[in-house]
Order: sequence, then C-alpha cells, then structure tokens
Amino acid sequence: MNSTWIILGATSSMARAFARAVAAEGAGVLLAGRDAEELAALAADCRLRGARMAEAVTFDARDARTFGPIVERAEAEEGTINAAVFVGSMPEQAAIDTDPALIDGVVADSFTGPARFLQVLAPVLEARGQGTVVGVGSVAGDRGRLGNYVYGAAKAGFATYLSGLRNRLTRAGGHVVTVKPGFVDTAMTWGLPGLFLVAPPEAVAADILKAVRKGRNVIYTPFFWRYIMLIIRHIPEPVFKKMKI
Repeated sequence: MNSTWIILGATSSMARAFARAVAAEGAGVLLAGRDAEELAALAADCRLRGARMAEAVTFDARDARTFGPIVERAEAEEGTINAAVFVGSMPEQAAIDTDPALIDGVVADSFTGPARFLQVLAPVLEARGQGTVVGVGSVAGDRGRLGNYVYGAAKAGFATYLSGLRNRLTRAGGHVVTVKPGFVDTAMTWGLPGLFLVAPPEAVAADILKAVRKGRNVIYTPFFWRYIMLIIRHIPEPVFKKMKI
C-alpha cells in the first residue's frame, strides 16, 4: 500500500537522514519547513533515491495558518499517511536567563506548535484507521538540568502529549512512537561543551525506522541512553541539584 510521510522540520540533520531512508523504500514525502530552497533540493534528492513523490511544503511551528494546507495535501494521497516531527529550538540557557521572552519561541517550536499540527492531523489518521506518528523529543525532557531546563521542559511536555495521542490513535488503528535521542551530530548541538557519545543522524534514522516497524512506543537512541537516563532520573534531588550536568 502507498505510504506518505509528512516530515516536519525536514531540513534538520536527523530529518534529512530519515527522509532519505523512507524515500529509498519508495514512500512519498512531504518535506515541511521554512527554507524553501533547501527543501526543494532535499525533495530532488529524495526523488533520485526512489521516493514515489517528494514535495516541499511550507511549515512554521509558530504560525498555525501553515498547518491546514499540509494536512489537505496529504489527504490527497491514497494509502497510509504518517508524520515525523523533528521540530525544535534550543537557545543557550544563559541567553534565556537574560531574556525570558525567548521561552515562548522554545515552547512553540518544541511543543505547542507540533502538538497543534498533530491535533489537526489526528482526525485524518483516525478516519483512515491507520498511520504512524513519530515524535522526536529528547533525553533532556527526562529531568530538568541546569544547562537546558527550558528546552527540557518543552520536550517533557511534548512527550506527555505524545503519550496521550498514542492512547487516542491506538483505538483507531494508528500508532505513535516517542523518540528520545541523546547527543546527535546536528546544527543544534554543534560546538556545545561537554558532549560525549555523539551519534550520527543516519544511525538515529535507522533506529526510528526499526521502532516504526516493530510498533515500539518509546525508544532512546542510541539505545544506551535508556540506561544513562535511568541513572540520572534516580539520583536523589539533594545530590542532583548540586551537580553541574
């Protein structure tokens, strides 16, 4: 059966790797983002890799007017409609501490914008009785840390939203996969101090596709972050609040 993937934030490193992977399987892709030129180039690349259809569409997490046209375009395709959300922004916590107004953009990009889009898409998936949503969160959402607690809070909210959406769509034959990457080699993490065990985007994309095929609910990628975060979540609060992690 035909499959179409809506990929939000398609010009990010992880999203590019994922788009290329599903294109190689013959899926159609709607590449959503703000940079029309980069999206057009990625669409051409996906077609060369075997995508049944590849188009660039305008998406801005802070502008709900861009949501409806993407869903309508997806509805024009036969078969299964899926969505993968790679959207997010992470200013330095020090910058947010200086200018708290930056919180609004972080929350809109990393949580409320994607959630509003998925609320528009959900009835379409329910009507078709199938479809997968991949929501990319972050290990930062597992516990508030000194270095990025605003971003972590936004991703924690998104993870909780995805859990509820999973409950909703499961009843109609759909599914939701929550993805929690550790450090990935992307523009968002480039140059940040203290990074270790940095994964290539292609490895993350492969893990996501494996999770989709197996119907997994929540994955950490690379897998060892599950155990790292298990330890971090269980550090007693009196100790944790003194740590610089």
